[in-house]
Amino acid sequence: MKYSVISKFQSDEVEKKMNELKTELMKLNAQVAIGTTPKSTKQIREIKKNIARIETLRVENFKKALEKFTKDAHKPNAAKAKKYINH
Repeated sequence: MKYSVISKFQSDEVEKKMNELKTELMKLNAQVAIGTTPKSTKQIREIKKNIARIETLRVENFKKALEKFTKDAHKPNAAKAKKYINH
């Protein structure tokens, strides 16, 4: 799954996809631990990469939200400004 496709998902879709990928990875890792070979070892790599892509998207969204929050927090508030001017 490409990053451009993942970035178009809504947040609840991203969470759902992440849970699906983690469940699938857990099943494949269990197969490897038991000793049976999975259908494709490449599939494990792809799932790990997709999980990493989703985590990257989460971090970027968090950073954007944090940046927006800090910009809003540093804007002068008109009520606060009047309070300091009047004293």
